[in-house]
Amino acid sequence: MKKVIEVDGREVGFKATALTLRLYRHFFGRDMISDMVKLKKAYMKATELPEDAAEEEKQEAQLSALDLEIFENAAWAMAWQYDKEAAGEDPDTWLDGFNTFSIYETFPAILELWALNQKTTAIPKKK
Repeated sequence: MKKVIEVDGREVGFKATALTLRLYRHFFGRDMISDMVKLKKAYMKATELPEDAAEEEKQEAQLSALDLEIFENAAWAMAWQYDKEAAGEDPDTWLDGFNTFSIYETFPAILELWALNQKTTAIPKKK
């Protein structure tokens, strides 16, 4: 699955296949499935808070530095898989090419791509 989205005023391609999990594990030594589940929960908590929520609730719902790093690593791995040359050698180099890289603008598209990649095409067998 491939998707091109606008990030900081330019078109950026992302790709998610069975190889994405292996690449993520190879580059970062972590399990992408568990990281994406954790990140999705944190993102949903941070974005679904009502505007009139108490300040304490808002602070608890904020994304942690680890959440942001997981997002950046996952985004880079998918961008690297789409176009190695454009993504560069590592997430730091790639991110340095953007003025802004908002998780709130980019993560929904990456999450959609991830979900499409996770769908099964197998037909369940009847018992």
